[in-house]
Amino acid sequence: MGNWAEITDEISKIYQDNQYKIRQINDVDAVSDKRREALQALFEHTGRNVIVYYSAWLENGRRFSGQSTDFSVNDTDKNSFMTALHKLDQSKGLDLILHTPGGDVAATESLVDYIHALFGQDFRVIVPQLAMSAGTMIALSSKEIVMGKHSSLGPIDPQFNGLPAHGLLEEFEQAKKEVSENPQTAHIWQVILNKYNPTMLGEAKKAIQWSNSMVKQWLEKGMFLDEPDKEEKATRAIKELADHSVTLAHNRHISVSKALELGLNIKELESDPKLQDLVLTLHHLSVIAAQRGPLIKFVVNHDNRGTFLQGHEN
Repeated sequence: MGNWAEITDEISKIYQDNQYKIRQINDVDAVSDKRREALQALFEHTGRNVIVYYSAWLENGRRFSGQSTDFSVNDTDKNSFMTALHKLDQSKGLDLILHTPGGDVAATESLVDYIHALFGQDFRVIVPQLAMSAGTMIALSSKEIVMGKHSSLGPIDPQFNGLPAHGLLEEFEQAKKEVSENPQTAHIWQVILNKYNPTMLGEAKKAIQWSNSMVKQWLEKGMFLDEPDKEEKATRAIKELADHSVTLAHNRHISVSKALELGLNIKELESDPKLQDLVLTLHHLSVIAAQRGPLIKFVVNHDNRGTFLQGHEN
C-alpha cells in the first residue's frame, strides 16, 4: 500500500464509515493506527528495531514560522530518542527512517554518539524523501543508507549565522583578492565586508573543520570500516559533500545515483519491493498526519512508543 492515492483513499473510507472521529495526530485515529500497523510490519519484515524521525517542515514550516528551529535537529530530540529507544533489544540493531531539513551540528554529534553507544555500527538509515544537511551527517554515520530513486541527501557544509560557512569564507577571499588586484573596487566590497568581523570568520573556519573531521571519523569507523582505502574514500566523500565550491548550494539535492558515484554504501530501496512498500506507506502516512494536524515533528518506534511535537498558532 505504498502508493499515495491508495493510502488517502483508505483513510477517507475509514472516516466515511464513521469508525473514527477526526482528532489530533497524537490521538488514536485512522492515520496513527495505519502508521502503527506499518511500523510493526516493517519490524517483522526486517527483524530490526525501527524508529521514524519525521519533521513536518515542508507541510507546516510556514504555518509555524515562529517555531522554525523546532523543525530542525536540536538538543530536545535527545529526549525523544531516549523514549523511543528505551527497552529495545539492542542485539537487533536499528533502522532509522529519517526525514529532516537538518539542524544543529552539536546536537547531531550528540545524537549520533548516543545511537552508536547503544547499537555500535549496527545502524542503518532509510531516507524516504529528504535527509538534508545534518540529516545527511546522520546518514553518513550509519553502516548503510537505503535510498529510492525519489530520495535525496544534501551537502553537509555547516551553516553559520544562517549562511553556508564555506560561502562566507569564499566571499571574503574573493573580496580580498579583487581589492588587492584593483584597490578602486574597495568601495564596492565595503558594504559586503562590513557584515563580517575577524571573530565571525574564525568561527566559520572552526565550524567547517569540526563538521568535516566529525563526519570523516564516522565514515572511517562505520561505512568504510572494512575498506582498505577507507581514509581516501572518506576524504573524497567529504570533499564532494562539504565543499561549497563543489556543491554550489546548501539546498542542493544529491540523488541515489550521485551517492553511489561518491562510493557511499547505498542500498537501493527498489531492490526490496516489500521494504519499499512499507517505507513509502510510512512516509505518506506521515505527510497526511502533518497535513491534517499541527505537527512539527515526531520520533516513534515500532512499538508505537515515542513523542510528538505540535505547533501553536501565532
